[in-house]
Amino acid sequence: MKTLAIRLEKERHAQLSVLAQLAGRTITDEIREAIENHIKSRKLDPALTMRADDVLSEIERQARERQTAIETLFGIKSINHHSDEPEDDELPNGHKKPRARNPVGFIW
Repeated sequence: MKTLAIRLEKERHAQLSVLAQLAGRTITDEIREAIENHIKSRKLDPALTMRADDVLSEIERQARERQTAIETLFGIKSINHHSDEPEDDELPNGHKKPRARNPVGFIW
């Protein structure tokens, strides 16, 4: 669980305090419920859903870019790379050919 500190105007805090007291709840309970309701309503916003999809696509693009940079830099293939076509080191049965090791033990 994370701790969140917020600043409220005195009047807003007094109102929240009275509402919590009338409901037999804590201010924290009231705030948590308000946040939960806010999140539920925002999740239904189509514009935010589209924006989330765009952000996810950008994250995936950046991840592929970084993966390629690492593969190029170190001359390695990602073990998470999936393709329908067999790779050069793949046998017809789907198993990988044994990799040669250099004298230091790194896999090339």
